[in-house]
Amino acid sequence: MIGIYLCDDEYAVRKQLQTALERKILMENYDMKVVCSAANAKELLDAAENGRRGIYFLDVELKDEEWDGFRLGQELRRRDPHGTLVYITGHSDLAWRTFQYHLEAFDYIQKEPGQIGASAARCLGEIHTRLLAQRRDPAEIFTLRTGETVRHVPLKDILFFETGSLPHHVLLHTAGSRMDFLGSLGELEIQLGERFLRTHRAYLVAVDKIEETDLKHNKLWVGGHACLLSRAGKAALRKRREMAGDVFSDSISI
Repeated sequence: MIGIYLCDDEYAVRKQLQTALERKILMENYDMKVVCSAANAKELLDAAENGRRGIYFLDVELKDEEWDGFRLGQELRRRDPHGTLVYITGHSDLAWRTFQYHLEAFDYIQKEPGQIGASAARCLGEIHTRLLAQRRDPAEIFTLRTGETVRHVPLKDILFFETGSLPHHVLLHTAGSRMDFLGSLGELEIQLGERFLRTHRAYLVAVDKIEETDLKHNKLWVGGHACLLSRAGKAALRKRREMAGDVFSDSISI
């Protein structure tokens, strides 16, 4: 079940939102539930479950000295990278600030009398459609945080990971970019499974992106980049080839 969280300092707005959303959930039999209707950011953050995907309807202009809707969205995005943010505002020209805060907002709902509930119900229907599409055709995404920005990188685009020059830093390589983030290759190896292979203590490569190996010089090439190949990496690569039959025979010579 997906939790829905509301945050607006106006009781009447929260009431309209909750009533409309709960009616929509009941009528359409969505696997969702409004679990929190909060008047302030702290109340919502206390209720939100870290790491669990949620849907968040947030007032842009919270009457709070510490939090506005964008700062709250930024914190929620840190805790829940795949969560869905919907903003409620009386000023449509504030939408550009989602880019300033590196946020990915699904929609904006205008605070128009008598229209908030209908807009929220329509928005929830669109979110549900999007979630169903993702389940039918799963987007295989690797999520990382670099600085204050959360990035979502399709697994099919990743060439390899390597240890960074700073302790506990990892570099992610795609065909056109390199991203530095906090992490460890050991954890990534477990997380990403058989599509990636630890060829060296400093490298974790996408198996289907390996183009060529040079056993004599302990190297292999991935997307035109040279990566190191250790003795253990050679053994792992050989074993992977044996298990897969001829899958890699055109690209790997051992």
